[in-house]
Amino acid sequence: MVTRTENADKLIAEYIEPNPYKSGRDQVRIVGSGVSVWAFIANLQAINDDLTQAAKDYELPREAAEAAVHYYRRYKDLIDARIAVNEAAFNSDTHPASR
Repeated sequence: MVTRTENADKLIAEYIEPNPYKSGRDQVRIVGSGVSVWAFIANLQAINDDLTQAAKDYELPREAAEAAVHYYRRYKDLIDARIAVNEAAFNSDTHPASR
């Protein structure tokens, strides 16, 4: 019988990859999409954790979306910090969209 942890490990191994341009566990991407896990999670949170909709938004297989969530749960503090940095930069007076 496959445990939840084993299933999560399998999904992460299959669908999560290092970003070749940015190092760090907070910069990993979803395989085949180029989408950072932190960006996917930020979107997921913005749409009230609707995983089906988030997968559809990014044109991802459900399993890839689940892998991103499993990865997020393992590195929640790190990814939450990355999301906060992005939000702070977006909301700063120097960001063009905030003008």
